[in-house]
Amino acid sequence: VQLQASGGGLVQAGGSHRLTCAASGSFLLINDMAWYRQAPGKHRELVAGISSAGSTFHADSVKGRFTISRDNSKNTVYLQMNSLKPEDTAVYFCHADVEIDVGSHSDQFWGQGTLVTVSS
Repeated sequence: VQLQASGGGLVQAGGSHRLTCAASGSFLLINDMAWYRQAPGKHRELVAGISSAGSTFHADSVKGRFTISRDNSKNTVYLQMNSLKPEDTAVYFCHADVEIDVGSHSDQFWGQGTLVTVSS
């Protein structure tokens, strides 16, 4: 299973940007998907998560500005980021909880990370 994240780049404060992460490979189904971020010198933190049924969680720091969504037919998760702030600058990682086969335990997979830089 591979997670391919894309969409990082340089954005001005107050602007919007969308990240995409697509899963590929051989697996049975994808359970929860999520976006994490890691700013320079800081620990990786959970930004937003979404279940296979569409229930979502957003960290307080991004609530009202970021929206996570997914397209199960494309095995893809998105992060729409609005009203971006310089403190949102970080490497963003997608994560997926994946069941590889019938009866198997789920495994955790990470994307390679994509850098979002918000200029003031």
